[in-house]
Amino acid sequence: MRSLLDDALRDWGELLPKLAPLHEPLTRLGDALWECWRRKGKMLVAGNGGSAADAIHFAEEFVVRFAKNRRALAAIALTDPGVVTCAANDLGYDRVFERQIEALGNEGDVFIAMTTSGNSENLIRAIKLAKAQNLTTVSFLGRDGGRTKGLCDIELIVPAQTSARIQEAHKLLYHTLCGWVEAKLEPSPPYAGERAG
Repeated sequence: MRSLLDDALRDWGELLPKLAPLHEPLTRLGDALWECWRRKGKMLVAGNGGSAADAIHFAEEFVVRFAKNRRALAAIALTDPGVVTCAANDLGYDRVFERQIEALGNEGDVFIAMTTSGNSENLIRAIKLAKAQNLTTVSFLGRDGGRTKGLCDIELIVPAQTSARIQEAHKLLYHTLCGWVEAKLEPSPPYAGERAG
């Protein structure tokens, strides 16, 4: 176990300095989300596997809270199991996110695709439709960006080679974004019966 932890820490020691250039696209994403919410729009976010879990986590940080009480922000993870399995069964798995963009995406919304490989066909199709519907498109990627590189208005490519390090870096990036957003919002009183956690 110790050697595995040492390996992970070494990976992170090498990766962290390479994330600094992502400050610029992360700021652009923050500005795009701020403008989206100002216009009563919403963030839509999707991913497969571990990135689906990250999409859920990302959305709930905005809907509920990250670190402080404040007004709710509109964010939806496209992971409803009924919708996903129905679309996969009836239309094919390549269309599970595209179909939801068709239903839920409005001009001015922000769509975020999370994919470590950049090669997920269902996300590529969703990005293309989101662009056609005039959503701002964003990708959280890894490695060399895969087939998704260059498709989105804003892209954040983590220059790591393993899914674990990429997903960990994606979490660092979106947690940083959540903190930035909350810093711009006025705090609200605690909720009745609120518990920390």
